[in-house]
Amino acid sequence: MRSRLIERLVAGVVLGALLFTAPEAAAQSTPKRSLLIISKTSHTLAIVDPASLKVLARVPVGEDPHEVIASSDGRTAYVSNTGFGRFHELNVIDLVAQKALPSIDTAPLIGPHGLAFVGGKVWFTAQGAKAVARYDPTTARVDWSMGTGQNRTHMLHVTADEKKIYTTNVDSGTVSILENVLLQPTLPPTGVLPPGAQPQMDWIQTLIPVAQSSEGFDVSPDGQELWTASPGGALSIINLAAKKVTATVAAKLPGAHRLMFTPDGKRVLIVSVRTGELVIYDARARKEIKRLNIGHGGAMLMDAEGARAFVSCPPDNDVAVIDLKTLEVTGRLDVGGRPDGLAWAVRQ
Repeated sequence: MRSRLIERLVAGVVLGALLFTAPEAAAQSTPKRSLLIISKTSHTLAIVDPASLKVLARVPVGEDPHEVIASSDGRTAYVSNTGFGRFHELNVIDLVAQKALPSIDTAPLIGPHGLAFVGGKVWFTAQGAKAVARYDPTTARVDWSMGTGQNRTHMLHVTADEKKIYTTNVDSGTVSILENVLLQPTLPPTGVLPPGAQPQMDWIQTLIPVAQSSEGFDVSPDGQELWTASPGGALSIINLAAKKVTATVAAKLPGAHRLMFTPDGKRVLIVSVRTGELVIYDARARKEIKRLNIGHGGAMLMDAEGARAFVSCPPDNDVAVIDLKTLEVTGRLDVGGRPDGLAWAVRQ
């Protein structure tokens, strides 16, 4: 009887130990380099291992997530909640602990959408406010904003030196170039400058008309050109030094939605959310190389290390993986319904 009691006690201790350690054993830590993908219907941010393409964790985000970006140290992610230009929330995710942190209220800058993380700060477009703004995580406040005066200021690119910002203004059919430049003091009506007047840095905007409803865009790796796609299938190519459209290409791709340069700058990939096609262009010759069906493309992300491209296909509920060498689909990812924005997080 005593030996049987001891056996039961030992079994109970072992079982308890297993139950206690099971959650820890099942947990999968975020790798140093991780792929971040939003699911609109699941309202989650998926953290994916780019080597195995396995979803390691899903973290809750807001009601209408669109884009995602990671901090330079790879420890924090930011997700924009747009709400057709009505919401005013950036979700914050601790990528190491894999948990949501308190969100950022961007009001009155409503409708945050496009995101960039440059100079230790979060830059974002505010569609409902027709503006671009910047949030400082250190001071926990929006420390700069500028209106574009354009309708549906949407996608965003900020140069590494923080001197130039590019945006598409979808409903106005324009691209904004915002430049931080040194301006000389303006003479008052008296013709005499007040004492102590000095040149100062200020932002100026140049508006460039492009094909109507142009939305997705990318800047070439050498910083010389900006390509943007319109749902009518036209590609507008802007010479950034001249600040003007130098070519318009008829891509014959109805519903063209997003485009992106390959890391070497030699090719441009364009996806259609209407036809489900991916079109590959030679960037120098501006000629189509290949066209293939991948699914109704929403957002896109390049993988320089793996020579791959990831294309989220919201209506198809998956993410297509494209081999940049063979230009073929090599896999699919399931991160939840209606996947959208993608980003890399590289922990320092």
